[in-house]
Amino acid sequence: MIGAVLAGGKSRRFGGNKLLYRIDGKLLVLHTIERLESCPSVEEVVLIASQENAGSLERFGRRVVVDELLVGPLGGIYTALKLGDAFVVAGDMPSIVPELVEAIIGEFRRRNVDACVPRWPNGYIEPLHAAYSTRFRKAIEKQLNEGEYQIKKAIEPANVCYFPLEGVPKEWHVSFFNVNRKEEVKRIGPYTLID
Repeated sequence: MIGAVLAGGKSRRFGGNKLLYRIDGKLLVLHTIERLESCPSVEEVVLIASQENAGSLERFGRRVVVDELLVGPLGGIYTALKLGDAFVVAGDMPSIVPELVEAIIGEFRRRNVDACVPRWPNGYIEPLHAAYSTRFRKAIEKQLNEGEYQIKKAIEPANVCYFPLEGVPKEWHVSFFNVNRKEEVKRIGPYTLID
């Protein structure tokens, strides 16, 4: 299974390319990449990029694949699944918990589903911290043909299992933290913009 890091966003709320901000001496996206690489079930980490930021991501020495659809995260997942089954995360998730990733992948494999998506007790799902089969591309194609780009709308009718989060250790909840604004980066550690 690949680990697919969605890294094509424009970081509008952040006001600059947040993936290239240093947090505790390391670029934000590298925190995400290295956490995924420490998962035994992840054979390779691939960066899913836009055409405009692909060049800046090649410096990390991982495969960079360009998302030609540019319809948001749904297009990034679709692009990643061309390469095989994938555990998909957003590039701005620096605190991924490998044990949680392994638990989700394990459930995905046991259940032989198109997707295994974490779900909170209130019903909220975490589609950018989830495992997807290449079969899920058909569900995405249907959504794309209908001009609908919400991931949730593709997940709901699919052969999906929901990974219940009420049973996981509370310290694993940090795995879902993502950085949207500079104030959030400051809560993690000192930061600087890197060219």
